[in-house]
Amino acid sequence: MIEVQNLTKSYGDKHAVNDISFTVNSGEILGFLGPNGAGKSTTMNILTGYISSTSGVAKIDGYDILENPTEAKKKVGYLPEHPPLYLDMTVDAYLEFVYHLKKVELPMKSHIANICKRVRIEEVRHRLIKNLSKGYKQRVGLAQALIGNPPVLILDEPTVGLDPKQIIEIRNLIKELGEEHTVILSSHILSEVQAICDRVIVINQGVLVADGTADDLSKKMTDDFRYIVRIEGPEGEVLRLLKSITNMVEVQPLGQKEPGVYEYSLEASPGTDVRRELFKRLVERNYPLLGLRSTEMTLEDIFLQLTDSGVSGTVGGEA
Repeated sequence: MIEVQNLTKSYGDKHAVNDISFTVNSGEILGFLGPNGAGKSTTMNILTGYISSTSGVAKIDGYDILENPTEAKKKVGYLPEHPPLYLDMTVDAYLEFVYHLKKVELPMKSHIANICKRVRIEEVRHRLIKNLSKGYKQRVGLAQALIGNPPVLILDEPTVGLDPKQIIEIRNLIKELGEEHTVILSSHILSEVQAICDRVIVINQGVLVADGTADDLSKKMTDDFRYIVRIEGPEGEVLRLLKSITNMVEVQPLGQKEPGVYEYSLEASPGTDVRRELFKRLVERNYPLLGLRSTEMTLEDIFLQLTDSGVSGTVGGEA
């Protein structure tokens, strides 16, 4: 659906984007990450046709954004960090304005009504945009991106400035939209990206430094295959049981955490999963499993390691 090949954008001697390549498949939700000034917004602006690249190719549904800009732009709905709203318009008047601006050929009244229902702004359609809450303004911004039913949505910081309840509502809405659209999502809230996105790309200083799922990147960037478990039962007997599990490399007792309850650090052989065998053995001995957590890197750990340590090359991708 989206193809980026050797994309570069230069301002004099400075490369805002430096020879990056990636693809986004149809129906995929891609998290586009990077620190401030990394080149995220530049890349998204190139994909939406707001600015041109210095070199390289960007295609939307097969249309080159430079050679066929009109056709390519028809395929994209864009929500910038600050939604392009006319505050003195009503929601209906604004969406009708966007409809005509995009030269949409779908039946206007029913099309706008369907979009308003989809993003749940039906009850505010006749209100002035300036009188809406931040959450509703963000929904109106999403609505304008959906005018024309573009197959691709590019969302830049869609939950910035929202309260926790509004963030959850917008997050759920984006997941719903991902069922019918290809989505590129940029956000600094990494837990949000991990919850929503099928795959993440990390860009740093204009260079692509990681491409893959959060789980895959975690496995590629650490050799630590540890679990921390909390088990109720005699420490010595539980310790012997844990050490007897197939593919268990090391077991370290971490002490008593509650009366009769102990924690253990478990290291398994790379590429193995001991959780099911662990559960089976504990059930057989009637030792309650009260906690189990992995020590794999979170998306935040991955992001900080990639952007703080000057990683060269690409983790998880072919580039």
